[in-house]
Amino acid sequence: MDTQEKLDILARDAQYDLSCACSTNKPEEHRKRSVDGDRWLYPVTVANGGSGIMLKTLMSNGCGNDCKYCPLRCQQDFRRVSLEPSELASFFIDFQRKRNLIGLFLSSGVVGNPDRTMDRLIGTAEILRKRYRYRGYIHLKIIPGASKAAMDKAMSYASAVSLNIETPGASHFQKLTDRKRYETDIMEPLRYIASQTQRGGLFPRIHTSSQFIVGASDETDREILQYGWQMYRSLGFGRLYYSAYQNGLGDPSIPGERQLERELIVEEQPTLFELPPVYKPVGAQKLLVREHRLYQADWLFRQYRFRYDDMVFDSAGNLDLTKDPKQLWAEHHPEYFPVNVRRASLNQLLRVPGIGPTFARRIVDNRKGAVLSTLEDLRLPRSYLEKAAPYLEL
Repeated sequence: MDTQEKLDILARDAQYDLSCACSTNKPEEHRKRSVDGDRWLYPVTVANGGSGIMLKTLMSNGCGNDCKYCPLRCQQDFRRVSLEPSELASFFIDFQRKRNLIGLFLSSGVVGNPDRTMDRLIGTAEILRKRYRYRGYIHLKIIPGASKAAMDKAMSYASAVSLNIETPGASHFQKLTDRKRYETDIMEPLRYIASQTQRGGLFPRIHTSSQFIVGASDETDREILQYGWQMYRSLGFGRLYYSAYQNGLGDPSIPGERQLERELIVEEQPTLFELPPVYKPVGAQKLLVREHRLYQADWLFRQYRFRYDDMVFDSAGNLDLTKDPKQLWAEHHPEYFPVNVRRASLNQLLRVPGIGPTFARRIVDNRKGAVLSTLEDLRLPRSYLEKAAPYLEL
């Protein structure tokens, strides 16, 4: 096969190695996109907030690991395809000349052992940086169990690196694999990446991310968000992702929902913080809505200054599927409201349903030189004002 034919297969298989917030309402963050028939391209939002077209592929879809949620695990029977570092680097540069790509997202199944696989990923980045003088965005996946030397070399060439945490804790992790070990293959590398990318490390400008597989084990939302909160607070990771497990893609013997076209559910969700007024998810929808709620909680951590202790869980330790976590927090804290819009701090305004960071800052800035006589003077969109009004006073 030529390189393009290989990419058609490898980019298709790369969809299982996720790095996008597929439960947001932003089209540029959805995985389903294909551009002009080039199946290996997709729109992404990168660390600096910009968006564009990125080439995303695996180096190889062959894998020696046995992760039960992954359709590329070693027990499966499918066509194995691999790219050589020089082959992929050359193709990327040639394609870059034809259209403006923002960068390369590169991962791989485990071929041989973690460091041998890392050598192929790093080799591609090294050729791009040194031979072709490429200065654009390169995201490299860190293979579980990779050595510190391999991680250092990857970070020396990459703009961003990621290593999937997969589950919150070893007990859940070992239900999904017999070949990987949670502490040595996942947590130790995550801590090392954190030490090298935070202030004082060798690579403080490298963006870091990780991902949870939701529902492949019997973990709760409480456990996921507790681990996620610590990854933000203690390890300084830049972004976390949550992927609902679909047993049509993985091992049907473990819990999960049937395979479903994810974007059908995404497009039914009108905004990041709202579902239709009457929404009773069933089957696969239930797990996808659960994924959606985790993204909303994550957004509260990163943008709304909420803490893990602010999250409201049900008796089973999960988020409410019928209400977004910010609305639920407001309903559980009536003593906090109403908030006075003339005197409230930015943090207080961020707790009000219907008011996000943009409008909260706008209220704080505008009230300095304007008289607020009615809530309409806040100039919020009607739907936002209707949601916020019960929690505000003048």
